[in-house]
Amino acid sequence: MNEIKSINPKNLGWLQSKLDEEEINYLWELIAEKGEDMKGSLVGQINSSYSIIDKDSWFFINVLSKLGVEYESKFSDLGKRIPASNKHSYYLSNMWVNYQKQYEFNPLHDHTGIYSFVIWLQIPTEYKDQRELLIAKNTNSPVISNFCFNYQNILGGSGEYVYEMSKEMEGTILFFPSQLQHTVYPFYDCEEDRISVSGNIGFNTNQINSPLIF
Repeated sequence: MNEIKSINPKNLGWLQSKLDEEEINYLWELIAEKGEDMKGSLVGQINSSYSIIDKDSWFFINVLSKLGVEYESKFSDLGKRIPASNKHSYYLSNMWVNYQKQYEFNPLHDHTGIYSFVIWLQIPTEYKDQRELLIAKNTNSPVISNFCFNYQNILGGSGEYVYEMSKEMEGTILFFPSQLQHTVYPFYDCEEDRISVSGNIGFNTNQINSPLIF
């Protein structure tokens, strides 16, 4: 037998990082001045969602742009896949804060944009405790309270990557393609809110023939 080669086809992924104290404090300041109710434009089965405004694009410049450059380096510049007659720069098209209460959830969905992100600022539960509750105990798929990316594998089957929610995840940001589907499962036996910030990055079509960069 001749040499056996292992072939791993290229695929996209996502980025994970931790925000520093300055970045987290900035988001809390934005949340304190939350804007209009976003519930009607989101798929989440949750009680409260509000828009927040990135003042002077501080968060976009200092955090999201760096993640965008890193994503292009590690995977691909997804903007180049968009059929457009002109080049446009990226911009933060919208950002919002979610207050998720027990029993509430986000069903399987994707986002509108090129890139999206989610940040957890307050997680009042521990996944180890949640999966010991009667509703989840002894199940072979303990996704209770967790966040999951959902995708198809090379055989067309359903795959998932689970983030187990705990205090350790506070301050974590995930940066991912907007079309990547994901699910947020409900948590139980906790009266406190889970607070997260999400947003989408798209093309600023008001800027024509701009460099296709962050």
